[in-house]
Amino acid sequence: MTQSNTVARHTILSVFFLFFIHVVFAEEVIDEITVTADFRSRSEINVPSSITILDRAFIEKSSIQHFQDLIYAIPNINWSGDGNRPRYFQIRGIGELEQYQGAPNPSVGFLIDDIDFSGIGSIATLFDIEQVEIFRGPQSSRYGANALAGLIYMQSTTPTVNFSRKVQLRMGEDSEMAAGLAFGGPISILEDAKYRISIHRHQSDGFRDNAYLNLTNTNQRKETSLRGKLSWDLNNDWSFNLSAMHVDLNDGYDAFAISNTLTMLSDKPGKDAQESSGTSLKSIYSGYDTYTIESITAFAHSKIDFSYDADWGNEKAWAPITYDYVTQNDRKRRTASQEIRFISSEKAGSFANASQWLFGLHLLKLDDDLGTKNTGTYDDPIYVYQDSLNTSFTSKYEAMSASLFGQMNFNVSEAGLLTLGLRVENRSVDYTDSGKLNMDPSELMIGGDVTYMNNLSNNLNGYITLSQSYKAGGFNLGLVPDTQRKFDQETLRNIEVGFKSIWNEGDLRINGSLFYNRREDQQIRTSMQLYANDPSSFVFFTGNAAKGKSVGLEAEIRWVPIERLELYFNGGLLRAKIDQYAGLDASLNDRDAAHAPRYTLSAGWEYRYPSGIFIIMSASARDEFYFDVSHNEKSKAFELLNARIGYERENWSIQLWGKNLTNENFAVRGFYFGNEPPDFPNAVYTRRGDPRQIGLTFDMRF
Repeated sequence: MTQSNTVARHTILSVFFLFFIHVVFAEEVIDEITVTADFRSRSEINVPSSITILDRAFIEKSSIQHFQDLIYAIPNINWSGDGNRPRYFQIRGIGELEQYQGAPNPSVGFLIDDIDFSGIGSIATLFDIEQVEIFRGPQSSRYGANALAGLIYMQSTTPTVNFSRKVQLRMGEDSEMAAGLAFGGPISILEDAKYRISIHRHQSDGFRDNAYLNLTNTNQRKETSLRGKLSWDLNNDWSFNLSAMHVDLNDGYDAFAISNTLTMLSDKPGKDAQESSGTSLKSIYSGYDTYTIESITAFAHSKIDFSYDADWGNEKAWAPITYDYVTQNDRKRRTASQEIRFISSEKAGSFANASQWLFGLHLLKLDDDLGTKNTGTYDDPIYVYQDSLNTSFTSKYEAMSASLFGQMNFNVSEAGLLTLGLRVENRSVDYTDSGKLNMDPSELMIGGDVTYMNNLSNNLNGYITLSQSYKAGGFNLGLVPDTQRKFDQETLRNIEVGFKSIWNEGDLRINGSLFYNRREDQQIRTSMQLYANDPSSFVFFTGNAAKGKSVGLEAEIRWVPIERLELYFNGGLLRAKIDQYAGLDASLNDRDAAHAPRYTLSAGWEYRYPSGIFIIMSASARDEFYFDVSHNEKSKAFELLNARIGYERENWSIQLWGKNLTNENFAVRGFYFGNEPPDFPNAVYTRRGDPRQIGLTFDMRF
């Protein structure tokens, strides 16, 4: 065990020790932040799950544009830097790293205002976002097959009864400029109706210099978001919440260099563009005495343009060899979902001796169309070898999922609550492609959980959860052995023990959890390069490992020791392993999973002077992690330091901020293959995270 691992473990164990000492002095009952992504809206202290909740105040004072920068404040979560912005997430070592081909089958659910964007989370811009909730651990009994590892839920700002406006201006290094406007209030022509509208535009160069093209913006970020929200209490029985959004990310993609630096040599930089529109309508009918009916209808449409210079070079870099390859992926995804819930009210009588109950139906229709084109030329005068490439591939994937779910609560005692949850899901798929592959699998999946929560004191709740979750099986495309064409569904069994606590009228909040899970028929996605001189000839396929397991803990602390000072600490320890699996070239037995650092730490403090000056400091640290399961190359452990100093008045503030102040050189993605002619030796190629950046942000509310 390394010294950094030992320090991290001792730090979190110390937090638990201090917590139990503090329990003795607790007396108050304090309301907690409301969790909105659960079946029932309830205070966070009453949700028996490991959750990180980042509210609007935390997001705004962090002065960040995208969910990418929030990730480092969250325990046991990581992201794959396979595009310009994070599209794929890993929670507790489970989650996809890419999807160049194949059917969508995410492990981490991603929702914005109840609109499903699982597996395409690049659009997670943060202007006028009210709250971000990260559920760690399996959530299949609540959200189905797409939440094996957990769920990320973003909620835009709720309309208010009073008219309000918000303006934000931002500028910084890397030619960054951003502006946003949000406003809303009551609707005069509709009684008890409120609205909110926001628009935001952000652009920057993307922290790369292309020496060959003499450009600084080939990895650019041009991101526009438009959101609208309407809340209407029609009468005492009906209420409606309508949300709509359109996010356009016109980002470049020029992120990898042969030298593993921020200086690119590509002659045909790519794009990582995503344009997504969505709407959701939540209708609530409370006209019955014993139960409430909730209906959630959502639609989404996304266009994704993902292309890249596959050889990362140019004619001068590879001379006298001609080595020039480009890959283009165009994806269109459409989703339509309908969920109906019957939720017991406070006046409901006992049902099967349950004090509270919930039943529901969820339908999800997903269409995913993909077109891929690979072009390239290779001409080696030294070895007298020539080759060319001009291939295209199209596929059409349609899936229909239908789920029945239920949850029942039983009062075991005055302080104890037993919860039983069950979900049965059937998924039917219809797939065709230009390679004459036709697949139409259908499968039944079952998940559930048993949770016991106990109110140990007025300030402290403890819980234990046993759960079984699932992820759908599927099939592989392209040149794979017949024995690897299909893979089975995965089952995850999890046990988690945790506590939620609030002390000193909310000035101290401490949450913690311990978990252990076993993965049966664990799905592992690997890749191999078919031809050494063709960087476009990668084949990706998923197989089932015999077993996998994870063990770890998470702790979160918020403390206000004096009126103007706030401290926080978040920490996670993780050991996510693969068992009994042999890949094509090397055994993965007893090896850590990819993108699963053994520790993730973050801490910070904020002090506000009576004069209006404020100072905020934060730091985060991550252990090394394997880049992939196809090789054994690792990242390096790294630490990031951020700071802000500003001045605020009643309705405006200005702050000077700095990210990655030590200019840490860290990697967010890595490959190991041959990409340098004429011999193409295998080498490690990494994508660096964003370097140091200084900027200024101005906010006004009126």
